[in-house]
Amino acid sequence: MHNIKAGIIGGAGYTGGELLRLLVLHPHVEIAFVQSSSNAGNPVHQVHTDLLGETSLIFSEKHHAEIDVLFLCGGHGAAQKFLSENDIPEKIAVIDLSHDFRLQKNNSIAGRNFVYGLPELNKEKIITAKSIANPGCFATCIQLALLPLAQAGLLQNEIHVNATTGSTGAGQALSATTHFTWRNNNISVYKAFTHQHFAEIEQSLHQLQQNFSAPLHFIPQRGNFTRGILSSAYMQCEKSETEVKQLFKKYFQSEPFIRISETNIDLKQVVNTNRCFIHIEKQGDQLLIISAIDNLLKGASGQAVQNMNLLFGFNETAGLQLKPSAL
Repeated sequence: MHNIKAGIIGGAGYTGGELLRLLVLHPHVEIAFVQSSSNAGNPVHQVHTDLLGETSLIFSEKHHAEIDVLFLCGGHGAAQKFLSENDIPEKIAVIDLSHDFRLQKNNSIAGRNFVYGLPELNKEKIITAKSIANPGCFATCIQLALLPLAQAGLLQNEIHVNATTGSTGAGQALSATTHFTWRNNNISVYKAFTHQHFAEIEQSLHQLQQNFSAPLHFIPQRGNFTRGILSSAYMQCEKSETEVKQLFKKYFQSEPFIRISETNIDLKQVVNTNRCFIHIEKQGDQLLIISAIDNLLKGASGQAVQNMNLLFGFNETAGLQLKPSAL
């Protein structure tokens, strides 16, 4: 199988670091460059210290075009700015990990039309695309809990979602709510009903259930752990628990990273993996869907590599057979 060359813009942050860890060991990828304005000239392992001995890459100030795929790992707004200021040849695939091109109303720039990169929703489109908008972490976890119901036209009643994310979800920049002394032994609600991932969740549900108009109430929380997202979604549903489980198993039957668990789930089952675990329960007429992912892998860099694998015809799981920490 052919190998490809990859470049990374913004390689010093959390998502850039996770992407490096995956690509350094990917069987079909050579990393051509890793760009970082703040670390140009420094060895990659001085920032991502766990890569000592794994790579001799040096952060570069600029990018070059001798690549097959370009990953954009900057903050929100950075990808739009980069693509408007740099002429990236059409033959180079672009995978953006920011929010910039996820919504259909603003998914085009410089002649590129971005496909929303949730493989469990848009796999066929991803395979033939040249530009991918990688989904948000909360959005990934919540959509995977709701898409089988949307496809069956079952989202007819109010949906309530509570989801808690680890501190890495806020990025590396320090703030009052990311400092260790505040975050440790603490939990808080933020952006209730208004989180930026809300719009992409609704967009995907409409894609599968065109008449979807039920209220979706999303309460995000900051957890006092490093990585992972645990989401619980509940709503009224006439289907039995057995019928719902059958719907989920059928929807995800060919998806290599989705696991339906008969017993309750926890974050340690998915942290350090590209998997999503889902558990389904029903009490009376209330259906509960619990889902869990690693926000930096299935919610970011792992999903980006999964999309790259699909784009270039590699095995979808290449470089992503990762073991959870579990303990």
